[in-house]
Order: sequence, then C-alpha cells, then structure tokens
Amino acid sequence: MKLLLNVCCGPCATVVIEQLKEEHVITLFFYNPNIEPIEEYKKRMEASEKLAKDLNLPIIIGDYSNIQWHAAVKGMEQEPEGGKRCDICFRLRLEKTAQFAKNNGFEAFTSTLNISPYKDADKINRIGKEIEKKINISYILTDFRKHYMHSVKLSKKHNLYRQRYCGCIYSKPDSL
Repeated sequence: MKLLLNVCCGPCATVVIEQLKEEHVITLFFYNPNIEPIEEYKKRMEASEKLAKDLNLPIIIGDYSNIQWHAAVKGMEQEPEGGKRCDICFRLRLEKTAQFAKNNGFEAFTSTLNISPYKDADKINRIGKEIEKKINISYILTDFRKHYMHSVKLSKKHNLYRQRYCGCIYSKPDSL
C-alpha cells in the first residue's frame, strides 16, 4: 500500500518506518507549522531529511504555514500540553497530510505522532479516522508508544537531532 507518513521529526520516524515498511511503500511528509522558533523547525526538518536519505525514502517538505497554525489555535495559548490546542494542531497537520495524500495518488496516510509517550494515541487515531471519512482516504491506526526507547536508540544510531519539547512555542516552557 502506498502510504504518506506525516513526520513530526526524524527520531520519532525511525521506529514507525521500521514497523510499517514491510506492508507499505512509504513516503515521508514533513508538515509541522507548529514548530517554533524557525531554527528549531529547521533542525527537525534536517533530521527528517537525513533519516530519509539514510533509509533511501522519498520525503516531501510541506509549507511552513505558521501564521495559519497560530490563527487555528488562537485563544488556546494557555491550554496545557495535551489539551484542546493539541487537538486542533493534530487535526490541522493530519488534514493537510490526508489532503496531500488524496491529491497525489497515495492509498493511505498516518503519522509518527503515536510513538510519543506524551501523546494520546487514542485521540490521534480518532482524529485520523474522522479525517479518513471526511477526505475519503484510509487512515492507518497506530500506537508505537511501547517502542519509544527503541526510537531513542535508533536516533542515536542515525545521529539525529533530538528535541526537548513538542514543538509549539507554548509547550516549550513545560519542557525546561
């Protein structure tokens, strides 16, 4: 199955690719308008590109629509990590991925977000399934949280930059 994989960062993609590559022809899609500052965005993008090169996988870099992201989460700046702001962010990123997949001949989409022990995999999967119905393209249910420590090892093996926070400027203070 031809799969478009939304990649939040290189380290999270390592295990997800490892788990999905047997049944899917994977293309990486780096679309993360939530990541700030721009220097952080570039580090994560470069790590994703490095992993794609190491694994000989195609990667597509989506637009950095940070203004659109801020407009979408306006009024949610004080929400805690994992709250309503994150739901909006997940939906925005997954919808963009699904629409790109639909418009470019992919059969399905999914995300690396479900490897993080700090994310609600059930919520992300629910949003993915809602988008599946809306856009009419298959969403692959995933939950890779039990493989998180293996992703840490693989990211060291590939010498990938590992971030210390989710990505949005509002989550950064919680990580320090």
